[in-house]
Amino acid sequence: MTQRILIVRLSAVGDTILSLPVLCALRKEYPNSRIGWVVGSGAADIVRGHDALDDLFVLTKNDLKSVKAYWAFLKRIREWQPTTLIDAQGLTKSALIGWYSGATRRIGLVKSEFEGRELSTWLNNTLVSPTSEHVVQRGLALLKPLGIENPEIEYRVPVSPAANQRVNEQVRDLAGPNGELGPFAIINVGAGWVSKIWHAERYAAVAKHLKDRWNLRTMIAWGGSEERSLAEQVSILSGGAAIELPATSLLELAEWIRRSVLFVGSDTGPMHLSVAVDIPTVSLIGPMPIGRVGHFSEKHIAIQRESLTEKERNRRKTDTKPMLSIQASDVIEACDEILTRRGFSAAPSIRSGAVPLPLAIADQRNSSWEYSTK
Repeated sequence: MTQRILIVRLSAVGDTILSLPVLCALRKEYPNSRIGWVVGSGAADIVRGHDALDDLFVLTKNDLKSVKAYWAFLKRIREWQPTTLIDAQGLTKSALIGWYSGATRRIGLVKSEFEGRELSTWLNNTLVSPTSEHVVQRGLALLKPLGIENPEIEYRVPVSPAANQRVNEQVRDLAGPNGELGPFAIINVGAGWVSKIWHAERYAAVAKHLKDRWNLRTMIAWGGSEERSLAEQVSILSGGAAIELPATSLLELAEWIRRSVLFVGSDTGPMHLSVAVDIPTVSLIGPMPIGRVGHFSEKHIAIQRESLTEKERNRRKTDTKPMLSIQASDVIEACDEILTRRGFSAAPSIRSGAVPLPLAIADQRNSSWEYSTK
């Protein structure tokens, strides 16, 4: 009988992206298995069409509006007949799907601050104790009972021909008189939590520096009316160094990021998307532990000055102090370091007689990923 492995990771976009290495590792180890994924509608596009996936089950808002609709969704999962369930979320809602699916082996993480919460450790029957703090490695630890040890970290974010065509059209609309857009950076101004939002004037200062020092234009990514308002503020305050991107879908944003030379943003879905498509990224880490959401490649730089402890968990979505402890100069210095590494030259007006900015960030290294501390 062909092994049928079902991953459950419902939300959010960033966490779904960070779970893609689980899918890639499963396909590499079990090329002939059938692999499915249960995902929430908000994050579905990042999984749909993935080359390692066979079947996708999208739990929509309509499925959650009534008990009848929800149980009909669960019945579809059960009819798929999974043999192994990977609970990559570690909550009751994800473990319940696994329990009802009929999978004989339901793998989850032991109870911790972020996973193995609520009733998940009761509903899953194979519990794993991860040794790493990082969310990607903790997800990959779920594969140890299947004999998968230390797999390569791959994301392979799907490439959408329709999204690529749409971005080509958007590029033509934004291009100058010569029909070329030129090299550009991307700043993402939004986040799901208010505690991960950075001030518009600081993003504007970064955009202005990228234009003045490196002759790089900045495109501002946003989603929803509140984020668009913030993007407009950044554009105005930057004096035109930054302009707003058109409204984009998730996969269209992925195409824009792939074409950029640098991404700047806070700990949220688009930032993790940038890392997943391997674009040099400066990430601003606010309330979450940097060891959990930092990077595994020296191509990227994550900056954190303050964080909130487990005891302060109830403030993580609202306390802006950690995020606002990051200064514009911190981000500017990180951008300069990345662009220097990549061999970019300073703009002509800066290059002649310019004194390089001092590198004030004290870089530390933990394994192979790079970050900044207080």
